[in-house]
Amino acid sequence: MNSPLHVLDYCIILVFLLGSLGFGLYFAKTQRTTQNYFLAKGKIPSWALGISLLATLISSVTFLAYPGTGYSSNWILLVQGLMVPIVLLVVIWFIVPLFRKVINLSTYEYFERRFGIFARYYSSIAFVLRQFSGMGTVFFLLAISLEKMTNIDTVTIILVVGSLIIIINLLGGIEAVIWLDVFQGFMLFASGIICISVLLFSVEGGPVEVWRVASQNNRTGFGPYEWNLTKLTFVVMAINGAFYAVQKYATDQTVVQRYLTAKTDKSAINASLLGILLTVPVWTLFMFIGTALFVFYKQNPIPSDLRADAVFPYFIMTQLPTGVVGLILSAMISAAVCSLSADLNSLAAVGVEDYYKKFSPGKTDKQYLYASKVIVVMSGIISVGIAMLYLNAGDEGVLGIVFTLYAIFSGGIVGIFLLGLFSARANNQGINIAIATCILFTSYAFLTSTPIGLGDNKRLLLDMGALNFTHHKLMLGVYSHLIVIGVGYVASLFFPKPVLDKRLLYSGWREISKQTKQEFIA
Repeated sequence: MNSPLHVLDYCIILVFLLGSLGFGLYFAKTQRTTQNYFLAKGKIPSWALGISLLATLISSVTFLAYPGTGYSSNWILLVQGLMVPIVLLVVIWFIVPLFRKVINLSTYEYFERRFGIFARYYSSIAFVLRQFSGMGTVFFLLAISLEKMTNIDTVTIILVVGSLIIIINLLGGIEAVIWLDVFQGFMLFASGIICISVLLFSVEGGPVEVWRVASQNNRTGFGPYEWNLTKLTFVVMAINGAFYAVQKYATDQTVVQRYLTAKTDKSAINASLLGILLTVPVWTLFMFIGTALFVFYKQNPIPSDLRADAVFPYFIMTQLPTGVVGLILSAMISAAVCSLSADLNSLAAVGVEDYYKKFSPGKTDKQYLYASKVIVVMSGIISVGIAMLYLNAGDEGVLGIVFTLYAIFSGGIVGIFLLGLFSARANNQGINIAIATCILFTSYAFLTSTPIGLGDNKRLLLDMGALNFTHHKLMLGVYSHLIVIGVGYVASLFFPKPVLDKRLLYSGWREISKQTKQEFIA
């Protein structure tokens, strides 16, 4: 895998990079207002929005993490993704019209209208920190993989990809991002199907042998199925996945912004359903690629020191023909460019709507548009800088940083949203107390479960003996949401019942829907 790519492969990658810039140039002439730049309302068909949702949630990490996991383990990490349609097919019908009626651009406007300014800034800051840590991770993993496959150094890769996504966003706004997502979605399916087809028929014995060997070696199934919250089990992944579904599709700006982009509520719901139903097959496809890789390399020699997440890149470079390699690598880069472009656009939307407009009200739309583009550039530079830091941190350092940000700053967001949606009794004071409690809990849980040091010097950041947090770290997020719901509701009972806009509640949505149906019948 140390040999450089063929000239043809480099040419294919170059054509893709230039084509991505072309999307930005093509839509540049229409980006004259903040509405067009962030929403392009009514200009995008629902099928394109659905594929855009798919591409937004699938990054280059999917190319590496899912095959790597499928190669080294069974399909347990897929359970989180499988929970998404189960949860969202129940709630998407009222979440989408709710947001489209009560907010202008920022998801976190809902949090302010329901629970005040502190809830808005807590949730939006959590989003910003999650985005920056996630973007840095995507940059880092893409650069590390491409360095091994192309012999181009990681710094150059990070700078090129970072510059590309900044330019695309500056020129084309959300329209360029969405249509690039559509292109990337088709590339994603094509590359996955090519790889699994080659794999299945490269194994001696074909698909039947893949299934037999994988089953014999515990590479299929979603177990262990025991009720044990201290380790990674089906139960832990299922519970975590349910909350992940709500957090990603109901409180994440990159997703909610797609709802707002649609022309009608029906179009937004159809786009959401399409995106949801496409995402799970893609995750499953790339997980199964890892399973097939395990069987293939049971029959064929492989370097003994090759890490699980490097097996798929090794297969691409050694088993696929010239030209196809360039196509697959272009798809990998495309996945990163699309997810990072969506992240940049949503960061700019939150930056302008939640912060710049608050601190500098009364500006013209042209000034807000200019500020949006400044935020795009700043956010792109910051994410590139974080990726550079990750290069020096090593893999364990990267995961540690990401988990710290999620644990400390993201806890309880779903709890705030669910309490706001379903409880008319919950109020600002109760939620503020709940947020403070949640921060204390997540800090305690993280500090008493995270070791530092090496060998005999290894110790917990905070050792409280029998009081240490011993459950699996994925449960930390679940508990934080439950704490916000419980503490927030009980604390709210000690303060006056709030006077609410009924559109902010699920019960209000149902009442309005019934009235609308009755008026239509009459």
